[in-house]
Amino acid sequence: MTRSPLHDEHVALGATLTQFAGWQMPVRYAGDVAEHRAVRTAAGLFDISHMGQIAVRGADAAAALDFSVVSGMARLAIGRAKYTMLCTADGGIVDDLIVYRRDWDHFIVVANAANVGTVTEELSERCEPFDVAVENITHEVSLQAIQGPKAVDIVTEMCELGGDDVRALKNYTWCTALLRGDVHAMVARTGYTGEDGFELFVTPQDAVEVWRLALTTGVPYGLMPCGLSARDTLRLEAGMPLYGQELSLSTTPYTAGLGWVVQTGAAKELVRPGLNGAVAFTDERIERGDFVGSQALAAAKETHDAWAADPASAPHDARVLVGLVGQARRAARPGYAVMVNDVEVGVVTSGAPSPTLLVPVAMALVHPTARAVGTVVQVDVRGRRESMTVSALPFYSRAS
Repeated sequence: MTRSPLHDEHVALGATLTQFAGWQMPVRYAGDVAEHRAVRTAAGLFDISHMGQIAVRGADAAAALDFSVVSGMARLAIGRAKYTMLCTADGGIVDDLIVYRRDWDHFIVVANAANVGTVTEELSERCEPFDVAVENITHEVSLQAIQGPKAVDIVTEMCELGGDDVRALKNYTWCTALLRGDVHAMVARTGYTGEDGFELFVTPQDAVEVWRLALTTGVPYGLMPCGLSARDTLRLEAGMPLYGQELSLSTTPYTAGLGWVVQTGAAKELVRPGLNGAVAFTDERIERGDFVGSQALAAAKETHDAWAADPASAPHDARVLVGLVGQARRAARPGYAVMVNDVEVGVVTSGAPSPTLLVPVAMALVHPTARAVGTVVQVDVRGRRESMTVSALPFYSRAS
């Protein structure tokens, strides 16, 4: 197993450690619910050094990424980031990514920990015809996240220089800052919790100093160190998909309700996720050529549009992603069957009790005939049928 640069800090704080995607990472510290609620009410500090970091550099970097991923990157400005996906030629999802533009010829691609090797290989192969170099730099970066309504105050107070720039950041933008202790950091207003927050890119050599600075600065604001368990329930409440559960090679972005990420055809709106998982549109238009999976995804869009207009026309194995809310105490878990009138119509992909809403919530892939909000389904929870109601996603949205 690979250890984070912060491993000894986690041990000193009494964290429960677990193996995740080949890394030994903290699953919890004080407790799942306490950590979850700290992020919703104040702030949480996460070690996410396990996330993959891939550098794409060269004169053709923008063109190479335009061809490789489903969103246009050529017009992405320096200082901005974009949520996108790497798809196969038949439209299946290899991974969901965030791409940061560091310079005109330099991008950083953040991939899921379990997929970094695959993404690096795929990008390398797709970028081969271009003047560009693709390099896995995961072990050259420590990534830490500070999430929650107090995050902006904490991160700006951590800055020696650049605090005003940090506070002025819009969602999915980044800047550089000098943290107290003479530590240089790339600070991005991105995250995976449904709250406002920041991700700090620093060197592994500076990781411990930054972690301790965040705790020293943040604890008076109510900040708590948080593990993977709280991160999972936070993203579930926010309706954010997880690769290997909602997203896979057998699903397309349209299956997961993320078709807005795909920019096909000659003219499409530029889009980016809002702080709550919502979509912010701009009026800017771009011209795009073909990219890997473009034809299959155009066909997938037509298919899903047809299912939306006439759910009964969808084949038996058709699936779309929905939210489910229960009233009983027992939560649906991944792999549990979803039933309507004793007929299996889908499967739960993620599920847990919601510490914020105080009811069980889940995401599930179901037949289009069961997608309408308000539809009552039954979930087989360890041999007992529990009623749940189809809900719009996200379950939770922070106050603007």
